[in-house]
Amino acid sequence: MTDIRDQGLCPEGCLSWRAWGKKKPRPRRSLTPEFKAEIVELCRRGDRSVGQVAKDFDLTETAVRLWVSQAQADAGERDGLTSNEREKLATLRRENRRLREDVEILKRATAFFARETR
Repeated sequence: MTDIRDQGLCPEGCLSWRAWGKKKPRPRRSLTPEFKAEIVELCRRGDRSVGQVAKDFDLTETAVRLWVSQAQADAGERDGLTSNEREKLATLRRENRRLREDVEILKRATAFFARETR
């Protein structure tokens, strides 16, 4: 008896990744800042290329390049936002979004009570 996955269908009836000819996406991992710093240091030494370091540690080359770029920005070697600036910007954007939602709620409440008092 053949497995339903071998036929290109998953149990829910959707096409599997193999049927589309794509690799299954890797699960998202949470890596420590210390590990990232070690990877950046390996890349900076120049012994191995970014691609080789990524392959050796089963990481995506894009992620490693982003870590190296961020480390350079933090050290002032490259233009761009530092990690602290990025964190502050994210906090301000969250606060801004929350305040916009509050304003929208207040507008709706004002309109509701204005109709009710007529």
